[in-house]
Amino acid sequence: MAEIRVPTLGESVTEATIGKWFKKAGDAVAVDEPLVELETDKVTIEVPAPAAGVLSDIVVKDGETVAVGALLGEIKEGAGAPAAKPAAAPAAKAAEPAKAAPSPAAAPSGDAPVAPSVRRLAAESGTDPSTVPGSGKDGRVTKGDMLAAIERAAAAPTPVAQPAAAIQMRAPSPADDAAREERVKMTRLRQTIARRLKEAQNTAAMLTTFNEVDMSAVMTLRNQYKDQFEKRHGVKLGFMGFFVRACVQALKDVPAVNAEIDGTDLIYKNYYHVGVAVGTEKGLVVPVVRDCDRKSLAEIEKNISEFGKRARDGALKIEEMQGGTFTISNGGVYGSLMSTPILNAPQSGILGMHKIQERPMVVAGKIEVRPMMYLALSYDHRIVDGREAVTFLVRVKDLLEDPARLVLDL
Repeated sequence: MAEIRVPTLGESVTEATIGKWFKKAGDAVAVDEPLVELETDKVTIEVPAPAAGVLSDIVVKDGETVAVGALLGEIKEGAGAPAAKPAAAPAAKAAEPAKAAPSPAAAPSGDAPVAPSVRRLAAESGTDPSTVPGSGKDGRVTKGDMLAAIERAAAAPTPVAQPAAAIQMRAPSPADDAAREERVKMTRLRQTIARRLKEAQNTAAMLTTFNEVDMSAVMTLRNQYKDQFEKRHGVKLGFMGFFVRACVQALKDVPAVNAEIDGTDLIYKNYYHVGVAVGTEKGLVVPVVRDCDRKSLAEIEKNISEFGKRARDGALKIEEMQGGTFTISNGGVYGSLMSTPILNAPQSGILGMHKIQERPMVVAGKIEVRPMMYLALSYDHRIVDGREAVTFLVRVKDLLEDPARLVLDL
């Protein structure tokens, strides 16, 4: 009997929702054939069959939430069916500590050993492992159990808040209006986006500073070389590559914007993984272009183009949306003239790009029409001072208005 379990979902992801089963109990399955779709707060993934045979049992139904390592179903290997792949056995064993017990009476015994990761989380969060239901073998508390308990505690309403305030409820509509309404259950992705954005507002001391940039130089450079660029590198020369390069340079000059808080410590990151927000039908996702300081403009544009295509196809991997140190969001593609982007926690800064619009500007004492863009930097004031935020944004502006600096590293 081969077990189907929730695979490791990536950093900080401890649970998923069953999107849909592709097979039903009694169906024959082949090795690596997709069996069930899982939705997380980041991506949708498919769980393949670990062995060939017959799907004998489905433990969880569509719409239910499951933890990493939880049992999803079982496959009865049929006569003559190929054995499970060699990698499947170690994978099942690796997932065993996070096994979801079918009964709720999974509290750890008093003499059950506590894993070092559990002890560390207990010390950092103040959560007592003995109060956490264990889903591991013999009722042991796993790291996933602790993370879930800590997240539940953080999401719980404070004593001064009314419990009902945690969920927004509306008053009933008049009968005539109700007949013309459509009620649709929020997807897990949309629920998590809503929760995390609100958490970012509640946790960070978020402020936004604005500036504007004259895009004449970048547009001239782009128009002059876009055909040659595309012919040589096989990708279009857009604006985002220039912004990524400018932000990396500014992050080097103002490292606080590339830092994050860890308890009572500040972590300054000497690497530059820039998240580029991409809108999809299911919601906003932020794939991360890694080591942007080590990549050419062409390499950055290729990464962005590929991520954008795969994001719209729903083919991004979890690890491709983790580890970002700074984020850029381009509301200008939708016509936004100005906005205040929300931080992508735990990052301390996010740059908002906007629509390029011709406006009259005073240049050398004369009024000229210039293509202008408003820039917005939202930042965590707990880490970044106002002076640093303004310095960062002015640095980005200066680099874009004189893009030769990006090449000369000035």
